[in-house]
Amino acid sequence: MVNFRIDGQVVLLTGASSGIGRHLAGTLAEAGGRVVLGARRADALTERVEEIRAQGGEAVAAPLDVRDLASVRAFFDAAETAFGPAQILVNNAGMEAGAKTYFDLDDDGWDAVLETNLRGAWWMTREMTQRIVAHRLPGAVVVNMSSITSERVTKGIFPYAVSKAGLDQATRVMALEGAKHGVRVNALAPGYIYTNVSKALLDSDVADAFVKRIPQRRLGHFEDLEGPLLLLVSDASRYMTGSIVVVDGGHRVSSL
Repeated sequence: MVNFRIDGQVVLLTGASSGIGRHLAGTLAEAGGRVVLGARRADALTERVEEIRAQGGEAVAAPLDVRDLASVRAFFDAAETAFGPAQILVNNAGMEAGAKTYFDLDDDGWDAVLETNLRGAWWMTREMTQRIVAHRLPGAVVVNMSSITSERVTKGIFPYAVSKAGLDQATRVMALEGAKHGVRVNALAPGYIYTNVSKALLDSDVADAFVKRIPQRRLGHFEDLEGPLLLLVSDASRYMTGSIVVVDGGHRVSSL
């Protein structure tokens, strides 16, 4: 019997204050994880932790800015104080720079997106691996939140798409290099789900035409990510590393 449970395992979740991260925090707790929610919005984290605890889950909140290395290390320290060393890391923190092409994007916009979406995931995964080694633990699981925009080309999301393409390759390289430490690294690549990142497009006049290009003829829901995430964080995927799991209703393989 395949087991998608993660009972008693300490899970670090970045970008947990809203959107996909906020929802998946509950999914991880319901699967038995002891979840440490990280983000910059402390009030939103506290509210979500209270909701999870009210439903019988285990969760704590800790401030986290993945663009600040001291904050990253303090987040891991807070997690270890609360629950002990982490076995699972979900790199969900992400941002976009608005409807910007390479032509009109400024340097600050580029830096903010790449530092959050790509360097932040590297810093978190490096810190995780270093602590796994220091604590002499047998291994860990990392899931990077990618996007179908890493491969499917569209206008107006230049730095976001570039960062996610980089994250896919980082996932593969970290899987190769992390194997000797027992660290598995995979990525989850959602299609279009209504979030703060996608709402500009999905609230626009072209939304209906856009949805018709998705083979399943609908946008994704947060719930559509639950099963794939639990696959990747649990022992059900114990022989998977370096994989990019796409959840997009067939959008990536549809014709332009």
